[in-house]
Amino acid sequence: MTLAIEFASWALILLGSFFTIVGAFGLVRMPEIFTRMHAASVTDTLGIGFLILGMGLQAGFDLVTLKLVFLLALFFFTGPVVTHALAQACLHEGVKPLLAEDRRGMARPTNPDDGRKL
Repeated sequence: MTLAIEFASWALILLGSFFTIVGAFGLVRMPEIFTRMHAASVTDTLGIGFLILGMGLQAGFDLVTLKLVFLLALFFFTGPVVTHALAQACLHEGVKPLLAEDRRGMARPTNPDDGRKL
């Protein structure tokens, strides 16, 4: 393995690890379920993508790389779908997002009992 490929693979693995750790902090630090889902889905998809690309460069171009590409496609397509389904389930149950204003530009009511379930 050449030095450039090894350097690129470790850079991708470290970058993927960084995004995965940032996603874990996002799960802990965000205030509500919708922002937590966003932090988890975006950073995990990006983190897993970089990790699998780095491992593919480490493995070389053989059957292991093909399996890693299939795993990458699985995570790439199922992660956002699962996040969307979870958000729809939360909305169906009446959990409202914590917004400063809604999509129409109207301010959120300041009443502490605005009907949100926590």
